[in-house]
Amino acid sequence: MSPKIFEGKVVGKSIAKVDALSLAMGKPLYTDDMDFKDLVHVKLLTSPHAHAIITDIDTSAAEEYPGVLGILTHKNCSRVLHTTAGQGYPEPSPYDTRLFNKKVKFVGDQVAAVAAETLEIAKEAVKLIKVKYKPLKPIFNWDHAIGNETVIHDEGDTKYLIPVFYDPAKNHVAHIDAEVGDIDKGIAEADHIVDRTVRNHYGQHCPLEPHISIAYLDEHDRLVVRSATQVPFHARRIIAQVLGLPIARVRVIKPRIGGGFGAKQEIITEIIAASFTLQLKRPVKLEYTRKEEFISARTRHPMTTRLKAGVKKDGTITAIDMKVLSNTGAYGTHGLTVLSNTGSKTLPLYHCDNIRFVGDTVYTNLPVAGAYRGYGGTQAALAMEIVMDELARKIDMDPAEFRLINHIKPGETSPIFKALGEGTEGHEQTIDSCGLSDCIKQGADAIGWWSREDHKKKFNTETKKRGFGLICIMQGSAIPYIDMAGAYAKMNDDGSFNLLVGATDIGTGSDTILAQIFAEVLNLNVGTDVIVFSSDTDITPFDKGAYASSTTYLSGMAVKNLAEKIKKQLLDYAAVLMNLPANELELREKAVFHPKTKKSLSFTEIGTKALYTENQQQIGQVASELARKSPPPFCAHFAEVEVDIETGRVKILRYVAAVDCGTPINPKLVIGQTEGALVNGLGYALSESYHFNAQGRMMNPSFRNYKIMTTIDLPEIKTIIVKTYEPSGPFGAKSIAEPNISGPMPCLSNAIYDAIGIRITEPPYTPDRVLKAIQDHK
Repeated sequence: MSPKIFEGKVVGKSIAKVDALSLAMGKPLYTDDMDFKDLVHVKLLTSPHAHAIITDIDTSAAEEYPGVLGILTHKNCSRVLHTTAGQGYPEPSPYDTRLFNKKVKFVGDQVAAVAAETLEIAKEAVKLIKVKYKPLKPIFNWDHAIGNETVIHDEGDTKYLIPVFYDPAKNHVAHIDAEVGDIDKGIAEADHIVDRTVRNHYGQHCPLEPHISIAYLDEHDRLVVRSATQVPFHARRIIAQVLGLPIARVRVIKPRIGGGFGAKQEIITEIIAASFTLQLKRPVKLEYTRKEEFISARTRHPMTTRLKAGVKKDGTITAIDMKVLSNTGAYGTHGLTVLSNTGSKTLPLYHCDNIRFVGDTVYTNLPVAGAYRGYGGTQAALAMEIVMDELARKIDMDPAEFRLINHIKPGETSPIFKALGEGTEGHEQTIDSCGLSDCIKQGADAIGWWSREDHKKKFNTETKKRGFGLICIMQGSAIPYIDMAGAYAKMNDDGSFNLLVGATDIGTGSDTILAQIFAEVLNLNVGTDVIVFSSDTDITPFDKGAYASSTTYLSGMAVKNLAEKIKKQLLDYAAVLMNLPANELELREKAVFHPKTKKSLSFTEIGTKALYTENQQQIGQVASELARKSPPPFCAHFAEVEVDIETGRVKILRYVAAVDCGTPINPKLVIGQTEGALVNGLGYALSESYHFNAQGRMMNPSFRNYKIMTTIDLPEIKTIIVKTYEPSGPFGAKSIAEPNISGPMPCLSNAIYDAIGIRITEPPYTPDRVLKAIQDHK
């Protein structure tokens, strides 16, 4: 239930980010900002074919080119089968990847890597490598992948480490089949049925900093990889696995990162750079170009989603039947888990006794999909929220009222939690915090939802029509009984603390959030008393990394546990020095205070005495947290659009996002995460798209031709924070970084329909696509 709203001294306040000033001054060091003596540069040769066998590769001319130091191909590199997915071990992704392979599976697949004294030399040497290919028939249409005569992974040794469905001989990466209730009975009981098929498209994360790694050997001959990664501990494990090294010989350092969004949950550049470092005994850098980022990195999973649902005249949803076909591209990274999320992050949102989810992931010879903010929820929300809108219209009920009566409430559960593995140790998960009703009501008021028809009449013209859209979304917070985070802190002699966390700040502000949680427990000032250091596998405790919306919720609980342990240590230590019972002491303003006698001992005194003079010891502790549930954040989005029926242009006039993230640890950062996700989602809905030629080559791998949102394109955006309290989270907090990217696609579809009465189910909603829909409708 949401029993209270937490108001803290530090938590709940929009304090400045701990790295705000240094960022403004350009001081933080990104991966490429550190200079290395005798740095070696690497350039990749990638496949021009979508599907082919390398019959011969001749590197002799490149090897003789002045300045070339080494070349890697499938003939001389590690042959260890692995996954590039940075997930917990054993990974729920198939082991279907080798560093270089004799068979290439998409345009952009790795063929060779050249290490040279300069990048220019490496580029020239790549041109000298002669490769003979035997082209094979590719698969581009994922609707026809299962059982196709073309088998993409026909080597016979690919596998999962976990016991799940996998049939590479049929290009079948994953299958999920879950049902609760009786779907046929539910359909039969409905007064109205909506049956929609939607398709979402390829999309790229577009971090300003591309994938980059620099590997070198330290003074003890240990391999150090400095990488723009979201998952340093998973990266360490996979590097060691592929290169046959003890984990103890590998160190991964995550410096400042220029954006991730899921793209850097992959181990892509690290192993090649490390391979050359071990061979050459020199520092080695591999950095993707923007073109390589588009073609060879990772993308969002394109999906075909069919959703059939029934409703009674009173608004009761009688059945929801979701069938998903997901295209993972040439390799199966995240293919199972993204598929699972399409159901688990959408189906529990609305009351329904009869639910069926059938999902399949397939290989194709197109770019590799992977983790991307929203992680399956984005794709499924498109179908779910279009259908919910249409169900409401079928029974002449306002879409907002329909959602208010049907959405899950505090104290309730959904059988789909257990069916899709989202429960706690096999039990159904209960919703303990949900502010969605308030999100809907406050968002509706902010955009003028209840008076929208009068508003439309006032502004509509013969050629420009206005429309309003509404959607609801949920996500999760960490993965129960899989994700774990650790934290460590020690006190200095001036009473300040070093806080060491494995959690990965990828620009989200997690270093600040965790410092606020730590400071709240110990009555500290974040700016002067807490020194945060994160993400170095040699120095910081383990954390699974920045994904699954877990940092505030899970890593935050680890830090809160840590701070509580230190609080007890401080009180016990002070009790001895003050000759007072520890249970009569409390923390106040960087001091231990005894209310009865008014005696106090400052943190500076404690720090100095503990280290130098009395009852000497290191004040410090280590703590961790294992996720035991995954409380969803909830959001309601509203959009007002104007559609030009002569040109097809969709102009977003206003966008409102009302969000429930439990306790907002730092409200400004909540707004930043919300609006950043919205910009990401609006671009994906309106303009972003991969264009392929007949051979499967992406034709627009640049920001000139792949259109992302810029500040000049943005509508008026309003974020409303609806406070609740999540009992299992730190001070009542849960996640917020992911769900809002999932709103724009369905919200704009609903708004466009409201404006012109035409349903568009395949984004992006570009002018030519909208205009064609208008013309086809006529």
